[in-house]
Amino acid sequence: MPNIKPISDLRNYSEVLHDVAVGSPVFLTKNGRGRYAILDLRDYEKTQATLKLMSELEKGRRSGEEKGWLSLEDVEKYLGIENE
Repeated sequence: MPNIKPISDLRNYSEVLHDVAVGSPVFLTKNGRGRYAILDLRDYEKTQATLKLMSELEKGRRSGEEKGWLSLEDVEKYLGIENE
């Protein structure tokens, strides 16, 4: 179940931060609506890495569609891998 607190709880920020854990962010509301999320640094870094990976995969997909795809044999040759 999500951990949701009003932003006014930040007056006692140590209690709010105590509730933040890996995989368990704290969501803050302002005027009854979701406004902010406080997450563990590991979760933030994982999210940033995922976004970067997805961006690079999208670049590769676009490149393949625009310039053509490489065959498995071409990739193995480029990488110097012998086909077994």
